[in-house]
Amino acid sequence: MTTRRLVMLAALGGAAGLMGCASPQPSQYAQERPLLELDRYFNGRVRAHGIFQKRGGEVVRRFTVVMDCHWEGNQGVLDERFTYADGSTERRVWRLTKHADGRYTGRADDVVGEARGQTAGNAFRWNYTLRLPVDGTVYEVQFDDWMFLIDDRVMLNRATMSKFGIRLGEVLLSFTKE
Repeated sequence: MTTRRLVMLAALGGAAGLMGCASPQPSQYAQERPLLELDRYFNGRVRAHGIFQKRGGEVVRRFTVVMDCHWEGNQGVLDERFTYADGSTERRVWRLTKHADGRYTGRADDVVGEARGQTAGNAFRWNYTLRLPVDGTVYEVQFDDWMFLIDDRVMLNRATMSKFGIRLGEVLLSFTKE
C-alpha cells in the first residue's frame, strides 16, 4: 500500500471512531413519551433528591431541593432551595425563557452568561457554566445536563460536570412534582 492510501485509511478510521463517540442529541428522543413541556412540569412545587459523585464514583454530597416554580407567558422562574446532608443550604433562582421549537434560555446569579437548552419528546438537554465555590475558591465548571420525564410526576436528571473538557463528576437527581 502506498503512503497516501495508508494516511487516507487512518484518517477515515479516525473519523469513524470519532463519529461513534458523538454525544446524543435531544432530537433522538423526539418520539418518546410522555412529552416534556418544561413550563407545565416546572409549574408549582417540585421536590428533588440528589447526589454528587466524583469521577471515580464516590458519592461526596447528598441533598434535597424544594423548587417553587411559576410561568407567565414564555417567562418562568424556578426558585430552588438546596439542603445538603451536612446541614448547609444554598439557593438558586433560574429565570427561563421559552422560545420556539422547544428551545429554552436561562440565567441565574451563579451562572456565567446564558444557559441554553432544547426539549424533544420526553428529554431536555441543558448546557451552562456555573460558578462553584469550593474551599474558599470559586471555579467555573461546565454542566451538560439531561432530564428525562418518566411520567406526569417523576423526572430523572443526570448532569456531567467538567472543567477544561475533563470530567469532574456527575449530579444525579430524581424530581417529583407535587
